[in-house]
Amino acid sequence: MSLLRIRLTGSDDTVRAVMNLLQSLDGIEHVEEIDDLMPHMDDADSSSAGLSDVEGPQVHEIEIDVPNPSTERKVRDAIEVLAFDLDALVEFENDEDE
Repeated sequence: MSLLRIRLTGSDDTVRAVMNLLQSLDGIEHVEEIDDLMPHMDDADSSSAGLSDVEGPQVHEIEIDVPNPSTERKVRDAIEVLAFDLDALVEFENDEDE
């Protein structure tokens, strides 16, 4: 079984849509949004803090346990189509158990 990590740039609604899609796919047993461990260098005292043009889409990390390469391809294809439809950016990272 391998672990597929997805970095999704989009709104909370986009993440919910992707999570719902993943949980509906056959062969997927575990889907989890993980916390962003990277500190953001936002300066709360900055004159631009909180401005709408400074705030961009949020980055979300999702982990998926995929049982085999075929299922992984199916997951990647489904997420790419949905991300395109929702105007979101998705990056894939693959860690295989040995």
